[in-house]
Amino acid sequence: MTLQLPADSRILNTDFVFGVATSSFQIEGGLDSRLPCIWDTFCTQPGAIRDGSHGAVACDHIRLWREDVELIQSLGVDAYRLSLSWPRVMQQNGELNPTGVAFYRDLLGTLKAQGIRTFVTLYHWDLPQYLEDEGGWRNRATAYAFADYADKISKALADLVDAWATLNEPFCSSYLGYEIGVHAPGLKNKGWGRQSAHHLLLAHGLAMPKLRQNAPQAQHGIVLNFTPCYAETDALADVAAADYADQYFNQWYIKPLFDKAYPACFSQLSAEEQPQIQPGDFDIIAAPLDYLGINFYTRHVYRADAQQGFVVVDQVGVAKTDIGWEIYPQAFTDLLLDLHRRYPLPPLYIMENGAAGADELVDGKVQDDMRLGYYQQHLLALDNAMRQGVDVRGYFAWSLMDNFEWAEGYLKRFGIVYVDYATQQRVIKQSGLAFRDLSLSRKG
Repeated sequence: MTLQLPADSRILNTDFVFGVATSSFQIEGGLDSRLPCIWDTFCTQPGAIRDGSHGAVACDHIRLWREDVELIQSLGVDAYRLSLSWPRVMQQNGELNPTGVAFYRDLLGTLKAQGIRTFVTLYHWDLPQYLEDEGGWRNRATAYAFADYADKISKALADLVDAWATLNEPFCSSYLGYEIGVHAPGLKNKGWGRQSAHHLLLAHGLAMPKLRQNAPQAQHGIVLNFTPCYAETDALADVAAADYADQYFNQWYIKPLFDKAYPACFSQLSAEEQPQIQPGDFDIIAAPLDYLGINFYTRHVYRADAQQGFVVVDQVGVAKTDIGWEIYPQAFTDLLLDLHRRYPLPPLYIMENGAAGADELVDGKVQDDMRLGYYQQHLLALDNAMRQGVDVRGYFAWSLMDNFEWAEGYLKRFGIVYVDYATQQRVIKQSGLAFRDLSLSRKG
């Protein structure tokens, strides 16, 4: 099987960026060469990780990075999206860790020498534990600590990075981590969830001017995830429930960037649940963006509920990935068109899109037809949105390789490259070969 697009698709243009993505905690390992982070702590909590595993070794990328760069190059992609480990490059005294900085300079320099563009995310959820001990993202001071980290590391790596992102998916950090507790640090408090979301957005806004000053030649933005919200029926109550969910889970993180305000659902929160906002915060948060990163996987369908306001309705008899997420590519087109209509968007990059599969290595090959079909459908959905005026400049497959999948441990495989965790062998899956062929075909 191959990935095919119409001959006139802008995705096939050589200036459209094709890439693969990873994050530091999910692949690096190297626990002994950095400070502890909140995921190290979370992994020790009984029942927190489904298979009881830890990211201490993961894909051992800290040791195997040179082979992994060769792997990326073999896929024929234009770019690699990675994240920096904050506890690897910063010390508790506020100074850079020279060993951690050297690791990323070597990695980024090698990628640059191979002609691979680098999209670097500053925060992909691995907050240093010493900052969590002081309140983490509930504490306004963490936003300023992040800005200081962004300032120092962007100075150290400025000559090697093509595009910077402040945060990856602040929804996950705040809602999953501080509000419902299924991600690190595992706290469960609605007010903490909303306050941490505000401080994350504030951290983004505080960091942006520092990134621009230190790396004026690079692009600067933020990466948000979206799960479009659909009503189960046309009943007014269901439509209202889906709209509320959309405000709470999706618009909460993007509306302040462009409209300097939270959605209307803010007013329905109790005083204890509303975040503390200081004068001028929204002006900081709404710093100009060179690009906006979009992560998309699936949709949710909502029904009104008398007690909870809304509930997610499981879709029965539909195609799903191995993690249980519905495959519904029309939602990808719908999302992009909706954001295009709502906000004065900068150019977009799809920073994550992909599928978890129950992959097996058989006779040296991984035949992942479901994932291949997922990519085919979603690239066509993206092409559809672009034909209707959405300015998308690039697409990154999530993920380069199987890795530590957060609360799922090693049970779910998202990679276009298979990883045998016992031997650290990497094997390009059929989806990876198809991704390679599509990428190379654009270059003749």
